[in-house]
Amino acid sequence: MANELSKAQSGVVALVDSREIGDVLKPLIKEIHLFDSYIAGTTHLKEPEVLDTVKAGDMLNLKREDNKFDDKAILVLNDAGKKLGYVPEKDNIVFARLMDAGKLLKAKVTDVEMKGDFHMIRIGIYLVDF
Repeated sequence: MANELSKAQSGVVALVDSREIGDVLKPLIKEIHLFDSYIAGTTHLKEPEVLDTVKAGDMLNLKREDNKFDDKAILVLNDAGKKLGYVPEKDNIVFARLMDAGKLLKAKVTDVEMKGDFHMIRIGIYLVDF
């Protein structure tokens, strides 16, 4: 069978064939730091104990919310999808516009400080670029 054609896999095809697509794309992702802020609304949570698990270095998800008090509201969620609070209203207009345009934003916890019973959670907001 010396004259048979064989299927050669090279380049990207070979990479994707042997690994998950997320593993292939991860090196191509850049996180661009946009702004430093904090998580607002932590004192109004239905499950405030979720704040006890937050630590510096945690990556958090940001999600737009239909909110009657703030039409630019952005939820801050942990990896399990639990609500931690919001991006402060004074900071959210540009981020809401980016998210509404289809851009992916994430947050990273930079510091957690206890002030009595209050959790002061500082975050950096990042644009995830591919």
